[in-house]
Amino acid sequence: MEGLVDIGLNLGHDSFDADRDAVLERAARAGVARFVISGTSVTSSVRALELAKTRPGTLFATAGIHPHHARGFDVHSLTALRPLFDHAEVVAVGECGLDYCRDFSPRDLQQRAFVAQLELAAESRRPVFLHQRDAHEDFLRLLRPLREALPGGVAHCFTGGPRELEDCLELDLYIGVTGWLCDERRGAALREAAREIPIERLLIETDAPYLLPKDLQPKPRSRRNEPCYLPHILEQLAALRAQPVTLLAEATRRNSEELFKLTPPA
Repeated sequence: MEGLVDIGLNLGHDSFDADRDAVLERAARAGVARFVISGTSVTSSVRALELAKTRPGTLFATAGIHPHHARGFDVHSLTALRPLFDHAEVVAVGECGLDYCRDFSPRDLQQRAFVAQLELAAESRRPVFLHQRDAHEDFLRLLRPLREALPGGVAHCFTGGPRELEDCLELDLYIGVTGWLCDERRGAALREAAREIPIERLLIETDAPYLLPKDLQPKPRSRRNEPCYLPHILEQLAALRAQPVTLLAEATRRNSEELFKLTPPA
């Protein structure tokens, strides 16, 4: 496999500080050619852009405020984020959305930050990189009225079942599949839905350093996920869908380029 795109990883995370270049080299040897670095706060979004600029055509970035950080979202957050979209390396708004699983920020503040970032995406003509946990109905209620104004979006780290998938597809979203798929117990709903994702809507991601695939053999010594495990996720997805790995590799590459308008590797 060559030319794979990891559409969501937290490369700025401090767990990568000691060996970030080595992490990327391992991924490249595994066939991962391009990477989209998630921004989850103003600080991490700036950092994602800084990293993206070090490897033009290979690293890209998103810029946004994760719902966990919505408590601190205000007009100054938008003022800080807006100039980041003057850079071609910043290919999406987010990670933004709703998270009622942990409720690290009050739900009304999550909703306010989410809508503001949807409006920012419409303004900046960038797709949205969407997060949703245990908030499906409110997520749909807020996204639907603004969807036509958006150039696209992906349900990042999708973990839902067929019903949630149908709702996302009705909004013409891409679906991001992670190593959650590799957990037969927690990922049962996703495994059912994954068979039904239209190939033209399918994307793959690691969400590294989180969501290490549980079925890796041999088991890594570290629990840190890395983008070099993206081919494993793709292989498990191909087996589940009874489709050739090469077919899904090409489709997910093409879909990534279409959604994020990715330039070729340098």
